[in-house]
Amino acid sequence: MPTTIKSMSLKAGFLLTALTTTPAMAELDELRFGVPPWSGVTVKSEVAAQLLETMGYQTRQQDLAVSVILEGLSNNDLEVYLGGWYPVQTDMVEPLVADGKVEKVVSNISGANSGLVVPQYVYDAGVTTVAELAEHHDRFDGEIQGIEAGTGINEAILNAIDNDLAGLGDWQLRESSTSAMLAQAEQKMADEEWVTFVGWEPHWMNVSFDLAYLADSDDAGVASIESTVWTITPASLADEAPEVHRFLSQYVIDIEDQNEWVHEYSYEERPADEVANEWIGNNLDTVAEWLEGVETREGESAIEQVRAQFGS
Repeated sequence: MPTTIKSMSLKAGFLLTALTTTPAMAELDELRFGVPPWSGVTVKSEVAAQLLETMGYQTRQQDLAVSVILEGLSNNDLEVYLGGWYPVQTDMVEPLVADGKVEKVVSNISGANSGLVVPQYVYDAGVTTVAELAEHHDRFDGEIQGIEAGTGINEAILNAIDNDLAGLGDWQLRESSTSAMLAQAEQKMADEEWVTFVGWEPHWMNVSFDLAYLADSDDAGVASIESTVWTITPASLADEAPEVHRFLSQYVIDIEDQNEWVHEYSYEERPADEVANEWIGNNLDTVAEWLEGVETREGESAIEQVRAQFGS
């Protein structure tokens, strides 16, 4: 009889009959991450993977759409997802939690802000709320620079325009790719022109640009949108890999740190593994908080193993 039993996908038609004859489920030896195409989750997953590998686990990161990741977690085909963005994914995740298929382990990013932003020099000139945009319509050419069509924030902006909320009735939303929006905004800021566009944390824009987030007005829903990012695992992970679960429950990242990770990876175009490796070596005190009380697969102190590998 094998010494390790792991859940198999129901789609493969396998049943866990061996569990009836095995008193306890042995700890997993490979941890599979579901990683959507978002730079913040890419580096965040890489940092976690490098720490887990130091603890004696094998890791594999798979680039997948969110819907596929959630299905994989439900079927025990994946173990870790670090990008459960709320409120955007609430309706996708909560039914799986209610059915006992997945667990929301911890909010790994809290208080993330999103909505309309302006350059700091515009904010200092008196534009601090969405309603104050309308008072300076001509300075902004009556335009809001948006991201990809169909995204939630774009739909909220279009709703505000259609219903003339906060005086935006005669404004236009310029939808484009995120990279094109930021390139346009960067050019305008280089010339110290007035511009407003969609911003969010964590993202490299918060490191590269001197920005200010506007306060919402008239409940327009286009600013001061607070988000939370959850770590999501199969509901069985705490039993299958208790030390991994303990680490993940303590893996909470400061927004400023993830902003820096995204800046290095996405803006400076450095490989994610290099960014993660360098950051771990330079921030062992923070890593020690994540690994407090956590043991390696061999029962040794996880933080001591990390210090031995990453310390100078």
